[in-house]
Amino acid sequence: MLKRSLTTIVVSCLLSSGSALLADPNAGAYLAGRQAIHEHDFEIGARYLTEGLLGDPTNPYLLDRAMTSYVALGQMDQAIAIAQAIVDQGFNSQVAHLVLQIADVKAENWDGIFQALEQGRTVSPLIDGVAQAWAHLGNGDMTKASGGFDRVIETEGMTVYGVTHKAYALASVGDFEGAEAMFASRIPGGMRYNRQSGIAHAQILSQLGRNDDAVAIMDGIFGAQLDPGLAKLRDRLAAGESVAYNAVTTPEQGMAEIYHITAGAIQSEAPSAYTLMYARAANYLWPENTIATLMTAGLLEDLGQYDLSNAAYTSVPRDDPAFHAAELGRAEVLRSGGRIDAAIEVLDALARSHAELPQVFANQGDTLRQAGRYGEAAKAYSRAIELYSDDDPAKWFVYYTRGICEHKTDNWPAAEADFREALALQPDHPQILNYLGYSLVERGEKLDEALGMLETAAAARPDNGAIIDSLGWVLFQLGRYDEAVALLESAAELEPVDAVVNDHLGDVYWAVGREIEARFQWQRALSFDPQEANASRIRDKLDRGLDLVLLDEGVAPIRVASGDH
Repeated sequence: MLKRSLTTIVVSCLLSSGSALLADPNAGAYLAGRQAIHEHDFEIGARYLTEGLLGDPTNPYLLDRAMTSYVALGQMDQAIAIAQAIVDQGFNSQVAHLVLQIADVKAENWDGIFQALEQGRTVSPLIDGVAQAWAHLGNGDMTKASGGFDRVIETEGMTVYGVTHKAYALASVGDFEGAEAMFASRIPGGMRYNRQSGIAHAQILSQLGRNDDAVAIMDGIFGAQLDPGLAKLRDRLAAGESVAYNAVTTPEQGMAEIYHITAGAIQSEAPSAYTLMYARAANYLWPENTIATLMTAGLLEDLGQYDLSNAAYTSVPRDDPAFHAAELGRAEVLRSGGRIDAAIEVLDALARSHAELPQVFANQGDTLRQAGRYGEAAKAYSRAIELYSDDDPAKWFVYYTRGICEHKTDNWPAAEADFREALALQPDHPQILNYLGYSLVERGEKLDEALGMLETAAAARPDNGAIIDSLGWVLFQLGRYDEAVALLESAAELEPVDAVVNDHLGDVYWAVGREIEARFQWQRALSFDPQEANASRIRDKLDRGLDLVLLDEGVAPIRVASGDH
């Protein structure tokens, strides 16, 4: 009874902003909260689930989902209160253990880390092992901290994490020789870096007077494509400047980093909502680490929570080296959320403040193209092409997308030149081959070359309905109707609700004398809301047949049903 009362007090405090207090189980709140969580609407979910807890304060589902909703919202204080209630009720919850561990780290309650583990409140072998080592350092005992990191190093599958965090710890107390020895140690499979550990190693080498080695490390890890923050660090190292160590300097930052690393490790396999728990943990402990912030924003975008994602991106300050990346992400979120004009405004401002970055102009072009502003998009793409280095792997796509814009504005010579430039950079790329080949077919030009392009594209992407349709259509234009039928039927199976594909299939059925089936396909095409010009032509074919429509267009009619093709 006491535990129930304490939980009710906790939940009541969370709702003290004005929600009605309920004395009995609230089925409506439960169902609304459950639906909101299913849709990843964490704000609505947290509200209704917390209301539901007032009437049913020991319900493990409500406790768990309310807690995770608050974590997803970044409202960690509320999550901590519910996590404590979960533990007090005797429920076993990995996320509750994680949240309470975060609370201990934030409060620098290092003994609390050990006490939780003694009570069986574990998170994972890696996180628990690293947490104990950092907790020893938090208590001022580097000897025990080293022993803790060594135990992580000796655990199969965890060696690289133990080595990296021991190097952080040694560097944080000024032992740069010891830290460098950790990075230089032999690890099965070799040392694996992320952005933070790469920066740390370079800074450690600089503190040892080995800037040339630091530059070599950076080049080996990050290559030539550096973001502004990394580029600035490399320039300072190359100039011989002694760069201070500030990569990971406190136990709190060390724990934030292991949470961030965990999020990255599970991101490709675990649900985004679960991965978000660890990214938010990193944010809470180390809000200045914008790389973790960018991960959080990206996860929220994946979950369709565009407002929350936008808020995360907006939290990155203008003077942060990652500001441009945050603004690019914010523009993409605005675009995904249907706020195209707002996305364009963000990119226009970024083009003024970061006029040296080609990706800014490439993204600006993409957004303007989506808005149908093809002339402006082509200008943005042109600027991106000027800024990209000749060997940049992204350059082919900008030629391709600029070609699309030029095609849309009826500048075919420029469009064809761009498509061919893109092909020179990405030979036999199916996407380019399909667009260029189909465009040539529609223009009635170079049909034999277009056929070769589309055959190559179809061989690479046999399950792509648009490409198979293009190949069938060029055969239709070449008068090879019998061959075209099978391909266009396959395309219609792959793209059953595409108006153009069904229209093409109707034409080829007409060409081989299958008039009833042709009219059926044209009727289907109309049902899929084609553009008005195409719809008008389809209606004309339904009224008069394809031959008379072609005759009016100045094209020789198809001789049908007689075998005289």
